[in-house]
Amino acid sequence: MITGVALGLWQWERATDKQNAIAQREAAPALVNPVASPSDGAWVTLTGDYLAEHTLFLDNRILGRRLGVAVLTPLRDEQGRLWLMQRGFLETGPSRATPETTTPSGPVDVRGRWQAAGDRGPLFGPNAEQQRLQQIRLEAWSSLGEFAYQGWLHLEEGPGVLDSWWKPNVMPPSRHFGYAVQWWGLALAAAVVMFLGGRRLQRDGRHQQTQ
Repeated sequence: MITGVALGLWQWERATDKQNAIAQREAAPALVNPVASPSDGAWVTLTGDYLAEHTLFLDNRILGRRLGVAVLTPLRDEQGRLWLMQRGFLETGPSRATPETTTPSGPVDVRGRWQAAGDRGPLFGPNAEQQRLQQIRLEAWSSLGEFAYQGWLHLEEGPGVLDSWWKPNVMPPSRHFGYAVQWWGLALAAAVVMFLGGRRLQRDGRHQQTQ
């Protein structure tokens, strides 16, 4: 019973956190060549040059029923700062050959949603396998120097943009609220069973005493 109450509270807190994150993202500003770290979810427009030869691929992405990768290409802006562009989905199928993609040359104007680098999930083995990555980790481009800010841009507009696959907050807050109610319902059911069981034990005890 106590476990059910605790899990319900945890799900409720997660729902509240996601509501706050969605509100923050919807209120995030639109920035052009920002000079400070963008807030999570901000629309960011950059002008710069892709570093095509340093493209890597985020492995095992799925769009619809298609299997592929996400194309990750660094961009050097007009001030010489380094940014990471998540350009979108590239279908590869089950092949493990190095993916191939074309990258525009020369200055480009691109726009997308900023995602700050946050907590990382567990890695099972090395992060990099040739040009494929299990997770987006900026240290994979350490040879280029420091990035402007800790995060990356999920591109939506501009040259070199591919099919969009990334969506924040996969599970909506309503799902967490539903789970919270389910856990509390289970906790209530357990409490009722305990109460009725206790009443029956008391009744059986009195019956035995009168015999």
